[in-house]
Amino acid sequence: MANKKQDNTNPRIADNKKAAYNYFFEERYEAGMVLEGWEVKALREGKVQLTDGYVLIRDGEMFIVGCQINPLKSASTHVNPDAIRTKKLLLHKEEIRRLTGKVEQKGYTLVPLNLHWKAGKVKCEIALAKGKAEHDKRDTIKDREGKREVERALKVHNR
Repeated sequence: MANKKQDNTNPRIADNKKAAYNYFFEERYEAGMVLEGWEVKALREGKVQLTDGYVLIRDGEMFIVGCQINPLKSASTHVNPDAIRTKKLLLHKEEIRRLTGKVEQKGYTLVPLNLHWKAGKVKCEIALAKGKAEHDKRDTIKDREGKREVERALKVHNR
């Protein structure tokens, strides 16, 4: 029962921080994930990396590729854990068809944004995204640094 309480206090498992830097997000979707038992245990410990992950659509099904879930050292001996196993994402067929049509357009891709707990289940938030050009990335950096400078100035002023 302690695990249920832990899930509710910290619903976020992992974030893909590089995604906001590299892409503009058009639409967001929440998909379920098909996981093995050892993967769920590793997620509870935060042993996941989403940075290199991306989403593919094959034969009307969605899969997340490149999402690395590192097995715990205490993994069972009869289980052969594969850290970079392709995992199936669960969405309604109508949503998958819509996304398939959009991804086939030039410049669009599906990117995993984060993994989180919802009602005791692991969910993956994915986004239909368009890649940023180099000048857009520079603008993002410039905006972020400008916000930091304003926060520093306000912090010094409020003392």
